[in-house]
Amino acid sequence: MTPLRKRFTEDMQLRGLAPTTQRSYLHYLAEFAKYFNLSPDRLDLEAVRQYEIHLLEERRMSPASVNTFVSAIQFLYLVTLEMPWGKHCFPRVRVASKLPIVLDPEEVSEFFDYIPSLKYRAALMLCYGAGLRISEAVALKVSDIDSKRMLLRIEQGKGSKDRYVMLSPRLLAVLRRYWRAATPREWMFPSWRENKHMTQASLSQACRDASIKCGLNKRITAHMLRHSFATHLLENGTDTRVIQVLLGHSQIETTARYVRVSAHVIAGTPSPLDLLGCKPKPKPQS
Repeated sequence: MTPLRKRFTEDMQLRGLAPTTQRSYLHYLAEFAKYFNLSPDRLDLEAVRQYEIHLLEERRMSPASVNTFVSAIQFLYLVTLEMPWGKHCFPRVRVASKLPIVLDPEEVSEFFDYIPSLKYRAALMLCYGAGLRISEAVALKVSDIDSKRMLLRIEQGKGSKDRYVMLSPRLLAVLRRYWRAATPREWMFPSWRENKHMTQASLSQACRDASIKCGLNKRITAHMLRHSFATHLLENGTDTRVIQVLLGHSQIETTARYVRVSAHVIAGTPSPLDLLGCKPKPKPQS
């Protein structure tokens, strides 16, 4: 390991970046150095600009992926190398705003019928029944289930934040049935590897298989189940700020996008056209 890579890794650890983020940043910086065949501390902003264009035009990478590279290189130059540049020196690619695709309740119910494994069904029901991210679902511990208070404790979710979410009676029944059959100890969904939990890739594959079998014209993912959880709560009248807490969003703006997805909310909003002529016109003063 080079001294620069070691210092860069230590800086990320000191600032509490998630392990997945650290691996991603290291990957992008290694590719950046490989492209120019030079250490990043010998490259400048013009090299960063050229490489961004290379990622967009030659490698056809998505704007989100290019922006991840920008975050990595910005961290390296401003934090580790302490260069006298500002964030404005690292322009980001505009990411198109897309609404999340959601399932209706009937489609969710039909989808769960096509998951043959009780283990995978219980894990995916966590994504819909409690709004968990796939990383949170696979890392759930037996001790995180509080059946007395009907709560699930999410330990160190995205952003290294703990939170509580609801534990519905139906979800509890599914988890108990699975627990009696598998008798897990520490991790609710253990891996075949000792002292490890089920991988995200394994649960994603089970989700893809069930999506194909059920025949819906939507590519169902675990995150789509989370989107559906939030949208269905909103359609049932749950306050947006409550949904924000349940999802673990830092900003209400992130949660507010579900208002744009909810067909019930949109369809139930009266048009000003329908209000024309509803109020009596004021009588002219004499």
